[in-house]
Amino acid sequence: MSIPATKVTPPLVDELDIVIPTIRNLDFLEQWRAFFQPYHLIIVQDGDPTKTIHVPEGFDYELYNRNDINRILGPKASCISFKDSACRCFGFLVSKKKYIFTIDDDCFVAKDPSGQEINALAQHINNLLTPSTPFFFNTLYDPYREGADFVRGYPFSLREGVTTAISHGLWLNIPDYDAPTQLVKPLERNSRYVDAVMTIPKGTLFPMCGMNLGFHRELIGPAMYFGLMGDGQPIGRYDDMWAGWCAKVICDHLGLGVKTGLPYIWHSKASNPFVNLKKEYKGIYWQEDIIPFFQSAVLSKEATTPQKCYVELSKLVKEKLGPIDPYFEKLASEMVTWIDCWDELNSATSKIDVVPKKTEAAPKKK
Repeated sequence: MSIPATKVTPPLVDELDIVIPTIRNLDFLEQWRAFFQPYHLIIVQDGDPTKTIHVPEGFDYELYNRNDINRILGPKASCISFKDSACRCFGFLVSKKKYIFTIDDDCFVAKDPSGQEINALAQHINNLLTPSTPFFFNTLYDPYREGADFVRGYPFSLREGVTTAISHGLWLNIPDYDAPTQLVKPLERNSRYVDAVMTIPKGTLFPMCGMNLGFHRELIGPAMYFGLMGDGQPIGRYDDMWAGWCAKVICDHLGLGVKTGLPYIWHSKASNPFVNLKKEYKGIYWQEDIIPFFQSAVLSKEATTPQKCYVELSKLVKEKLGPIDPYFEKLASEMVTWIDCWDELNSATSKIDVVPKKTEAAPKKK
């Protein structure tokens, strides 16, 4: 008599949303079906809201377009970027789950050196559910991985670690380069798979990429605002980096951890470096002031929540970066608007209708 196989429930299946910004049909989901289908998807359609976006059958999803964003947020919709992947943060705003994984629609399943397909989502979940060590660097990288531990000389008082708020994944094939680097290295591809996860130390910033990213929404979600980018703005392609700089300062202040390394995804689309340069050139110039600003930013002891931290940070942005360009005064204002939206949509008494016009539930398995 054969014993029926036990069905294994994927981790965090009821506690995690997958957020995808897009302007095209989501055929790429077919490659991810085995890994993503058990989870709920929030799709944020950028660009023309009258365009029909095809989602493969069998996925449990909700789809929002610009009309939905305007309907739900009203005048406050000005804080959500248009014609830029920064629109993804609207998905973070309306999610009700504890965790978020976000991925771009030109990212596919990568393979490790043994040829095994990489379940990027599972690795992000593992990163988020194990502690980080931001206060003392472990030379064997993540000591919580199987086969690793704390090295000799690591203080025992710090071995408990802290809660991981952000899991930052990497990419094979097309690297996440800026336009000048793309121009001088047009044929460069990343084939180097490094089997490592590490905690980014406290006080150290990093360039966060939003195409393969997981985070603890309840702990750091209000800081995951991807700024004002794209249509009508003087800058683009700095949305995820802005969120990363803000979030890292706040994680350091609140005693939370950020991991980077595994998992890898396969990034298939090389964007046009000349188009990118037009979007990035002010950011490349401004970042020489922006990065020192974040390196020196100090939040008060009264800033005990990510919302309070973010509002304080917005005031510092207006004060310190505002003189560089009026854009930063506008950005600081919309940072506050973002927090207003977050608090309004995520309060227990919220009566705002966030139901999108397009939804589909995965068929129940018999």
